[in-house]
Amino acid sequence: MSTVNDLKYKFRNLDAFGKIIAINVVVFIIGLIFKSLLRFNLFAYFELPSGIMDFLFQPWSLITYGFLHNGLFHLAFNMLFLYYLSRMTTNLFRQKMVLNIYFLGIIFGGLAYLAFENLIPISSYGVNGSLVGASAGVSALLLFVAAYMPNTEIRLFNAFNVKWKHIAMVIVGLDLFRLMLGLNQGGYIAHFGGYLLGYIYATKLLKGTDIGTGFERSMDTVMSWFKPKSNLKTVYRKPEKKTYAGKTKDEFNTFNNQKKIDLILDKISKSGYESLTAEEKEFLFKTGK
Repeated sequence: MSTVNDLKYKFRNLDAFGKIIAINVVVFIIGLIFKSLLRFNLFAYFELPSGIMDFLFQPWSLITYGFLHNGLFHLAFNMLFLYYLSRMTTNLFRQKMVLNIYFLGIIFGGLAYLAFENLIPISSYGVNGSLVGASAGVSALLLFVAAYMPNTEIRLFNAFNVKWKHIAMVIVGLDLFRLMLGLNQGGYIAHFGGYLLGYIYATKLLKGTDIGTGFERSMDTVMSWFKPKSNLKTVYRKPEKKTYAGKTKDEFNTFNNQKKIDLILDKISKSGYESLTAEEKEFLFKTGK
């Protein structure tokens, strides 16, 4: 039981991307167990189907497919890349903005996949498939970094420095080559959907526009549905009047004026009215009114 509690504690203390990576790993392990022991695909309804009519019956799959992977290498590559990119970007940008790029990349990748499978007849040769993997979101982050800070260098293998734009050029070039060979066309099309989103996001942000603000508000609204509501009632309390030496402002002013009048009257009784200053005479005149 203590082990479970320790895992819960560690999960709660992860940042948003740490939790995303942990969820991907746990989902992969659970899915692998069901496939190996029961020959049953537990998460079939969370994969993004290639058929448009199938998609209409499970629209949530446009996001959930990004939490599923079809192999250990597929999972490891995506999660390691996501870990590195998310660590770097969240040190420079708002975490919510980086989440916007990642999830919008997954959505754009999914839409590109659906468009390719349904608008290009030769794409799947009549075979109904499905899309899984976080690659489109990772691709969006990669192109965002490469377009926003193209000449920023990173050190690879503690041996040499490489600019982000060159890393992106190599990876995009490999995807284009494999796409042209006809290997997993739908999957690589999803990558290019993510690349497009990341590039647009970076170029717009450089001009001062964050295109993810609307999506961020929508996600905040959705997340608020799942937050526990408090039973505490808000009680309105009348603001207390400001006090001076234990008295209200009006009471303090009245007390002050009375003291001043007493001093002036005492002066008159001792030295006469003519001994008063012009200011004291004016104050006495106004108070008398």
